[in-house]
Parts: sequence; structure tokens; C-alpha cells
Amino acid sequence: MREIVLDTETTGFDPQSGDRIVEIGAVELIGHVATGKTYHQYINPEREMPNEAFQVHGLGDEFLRDKPKFAAVGQAFLDFVGDSKMIIHNAAFDMKFLNFELAKMGLQQLPWDQAIDTLAIARKKFPGSPSSLDALCRRFGIDNSSRTLHGALLDSEILAEVYLELIGGKQPDFGLSTRAAPKEGETNAEWTPRPRPNPLPSRLSEKENAAHAEFVSKLGGDALWLKA
Repeated sequence: MREIVLDTETTGFDPQSGDRIVEIGAVELIGHVATGKTYHQYINPEREMPNEAFQVHGLGDEFLRDKPKFAAVGQAFLDFVGDSKMIIHNAAFDMKFLNFELAKMGLQQLPWDQAIDTLAIARKKFPGSPSSLDALCRRFGIDNSSRTLHGALLDSEILAEVYLELIGGKQPDFGLSTRAAPKEGETNAEWTPRPRPNPLPSRLSEKENAAHAEFVSKLGGDALWLKA
């Protein structure tokens, strides 16, 4: 299963009012594991950078002046994403910018159901709690100390870790199974769990056993321990 963890940086909040994408960063996951393959592109927004946006990501006019325009990189971006699910924090924001730019180029827009919104997942999982990327890093103990400014690729790498925690940890498909590795000569289909040949000795002391027995005796005849 291929997934793309994605983030963008922009000049503002609304492409309809002239704001544009200035950076795209994306990380590829296969089976919920980062492959090391990434997409990263700075983009000339063809307009001046508002100071409010510059304070967020630090990408200024001089730095972006010689970068390619979106029209020069849009197809390469689409090719990288393909039909993979896109993991995005606040997906509505990034999707409206990406589809605005793709529409201007006459390219196929990204379907909204191709995006998985980690902000929505976090709000559902932790109602009433802060759900920003920084807040989720603190919750899950993820190191984001290098995130002094927003950056699309760095934020994608951090979001990949957050996403795996949101869906159940770094091994989301791992569960407590009764199956184990087969012995030599066995196949997975043949193997079934066997009882332990020798029960493990009790680790309770005599004092602890006596205290437990006294506690159970006070429960009366309905105690589950007495019905075993």
C-alpha cells in the first residue's frame, strides 16, 4: 500500500484572492514505512511574499525569484503522487491550493477522496485537545526541535511519524495473535498454538497468597475465583 505524506507552504490562505504555493514537500510510505523517496520543490509564486507568510516559513522574494513556476513542475508532482492516498494535515487547505494550480494548467485535479486528513483524525481521536502538528508531536513524544520555521518537506517527515501514531503506532498492522513462527518442517497453515508443557511457577509470596485468600473470602460465594 503506497501513501504520500504531503505538505505545502503558501503566500497566504486563499488562492482565489491571489495567494500561491511556494513549496511542496512529500514523503513516500509503502506499507506505512518510509521508503526514503521524497518529492521536494520550491516554487516561484509570481508575486511578492507578504510579511505574515514570510514569518511562518522564511521563504522570501529573493530566494524564490529563480525557482520554477508551478506550470513547470505540476506534471512531475502529479506523476509522483499518482493514485496513492495523500496524508495531509488540514487537507482542505492544501487541496484547494493544489487543485487551483492544476486547474490553471489544464491538468487533472486531485480527487478530494484521495486525501486523508490527519487533523480530522486527531480531532476525532482526541476531542477537545489541541490538534496542531506541534501539539501532536508533544503528545506522541516526537522530536520536532528542528522545526523553528514551517518547511514543507520537514513537516511532511514529521507528519509521517504523527500519522503512524494516530493509526496505532509504528506497526499499525501488528496485533496480539495466537499464531507464531512455525517450527522446522511446519507451514503456517499447519501450525496451531500448543499449550505450555510446564506451567510457569507462581511468583506470589506466601504472604501475598494469604492476603488474596482473605480478600476473596470477604466477597462471599459469588466471587468468580471460587467458581473456577
